[in-house]
Amino acid sequence: MEGLSSTPFSASAVVLVIVATALLWLWSFRWQQRHRLAPKDWPIIGATIETLRHFDTMHDWILSYFQKGLKTFRLTLPGSIRTYTVDPANVEYVLKTNFSNFPKGETYHRCMETLLGNGIFNADGDDWRHQRKTASFEFASRVLRDYSTVIFRDNALKVAEILAKVSQTHQPIDMQDLFMRLTLDSICKVGFGVEIGTLDPSLPAVPFATNFDNANEAVTYRFFDPLWQLKKLLNIGREAMLSRSVKVVDDFTYRVIQTRRAELKVATSQGKHQKADLLSRFILLGEDPNQNFTDKTLRDIILNFIIAGRDTTASTLSWFVFLLGNNPGVAEKVYEELHLLEQDVDFNKSLTLNEKIVQYASLLSYDVLLKLQYLHAAITETIRLYPAVPQDPKGILADDVLPDGTVLKKGGLVTYVPYSAGRMTELWGEDANEYRPERWLKDGVFIPVSPFKFSAFQGGPRICLGKDSAYLQMKMTTAILCRFFKFELVAGHPVKYRTMATLGMEHGVKVHVSRRCS
Repeated sequence: MEGLSSTPFSASAVVLVIVATALLWLWSFRWQQRHRLAPKDWPIIGATIETLRHFDTMHDWILSYFQKGLKTFRLTLPGSIRTYTVDPANVEYVLKTNFSNFPKGETYHRCMETLLGNGIFNADGDDWRHQRKTASFEFASRVLRDYSTVIFRDNALKVAEILAKVSQTHQPIDMQDLFMRLTLDSICKVGFGVEIGTLDPSLPAVPFATNFDNANEAVTYRFFDPLWQLKKLLNIGREAMLSRSVKVVDDFTYRVIQTRRAELKVATSQGKHQKADLLSRFILLGEDPNQNFTDKTLRDIILNFIIAGRDTTASTLSWFVFLLGNNPGVAEKVYEELHLLEQDVDFNKSLTLNEKIVQYASLLSYDVLLKLQYLHAAITETIRLYPAVPQDPKGILADDVLPDGTVLKKGGLVTYVPYSAGRMTELWGEDANEYRPERWLKDGVFIPVSPFKFSAFQGGPRICLGKDSAYLQMKMTTAILCRFFKFELVAGHPVKYRTMATLGMEHGVKVHVSRRCS
């Protein structure tokens, strides 16, 4: 009997010890986490809950940890360790010094593949090198540059015509929507050789654009959702939306490819001059048996150029208008520089506003745009604070150590963060959060900085091929618009980013547009 009565006592003691041990461990763990500068790291789930809770403010959440004094920190998610850095030495090591150890990686490719396929921004190894070499040749082509300049000018004039009408109504307009239309029309003309008419004065609905944005957000969410593959299998939630959106995008893209193939075949048979758009040039390159370009290959190539040529440029232009609205002094300096271009030109005083705009636009050649130093600085300052690609993850092929001593494990991700880097006082001074184009100028001349400090366009072997083209379109557009119009932000309209691969605005940027007197 005594033996039997001792059993419950022993079991209770064991349970008590287990509970006490668990509580002690929990208290110790909580104490450590309370004093942890990086995101809290829970057993099994890591920082998943905190990450998803801050998904809509992802970039500022990450920034908050850098502002605690960190230059590099870790974020643990199930099956993955993410390392974030703003240290220029680390950025240079990843993008240049040991470039081969930091590809896009399997995680990035798997998450983005549904939208970007195996295009240049989602490819590694031989596939990337081959596409990079081909694209480098095309972007260096004077034919493409001259063709792009004409397209950018024509579409900027369409935007100006729309704003001229809006300025008479005193009704607000969403400039992001207008810029997305501008860049979509431009990239579809430069990239596909087709007119899709989104800048028609009636501003028609654009299913391709809406679905492309939805797909962009959905693939970005995959990086932080450990259950996305299950959701894809079950076709639920964001994965269901992604599937529907990509179908719309693909239907449009494949239809254009098939149409362009047929047109080129007819043109070749008639001995006519080939088209200058990228798709036509890639189709012709694909006629080489060694290239083996299928329609899927072309689809991936073009959609990668769209996300680079549409979303990035439109988001920068939108933030530019937002910043001008908050900094009227900068807007006046931009106008003064643009107005100087007319000093040796005899404008006809009897011209209508639209006729004046067309005449002014004719002055804006590629070489003239290069001379606009303050405008270039104002756009670059916009990119510093609101980089089109706010963070860029890279895979890790082998264990490594960053210059600051941070240990990287094979299979994880290391991410450099332009959004945070642009706001670091250690890099840009105590006025890092201020919009001040003058920081880029010395005696009125634009002075670039290291691409590893200002990493919005990457650096090293993967430095952005479309950088010059993007500046060309942004300067062409802003030169025409800022010369003839003022932008006043609509009071109370919320301006915040939407967490995607690019830094688009959640609700756009609404402004009242007025004409400049002269």
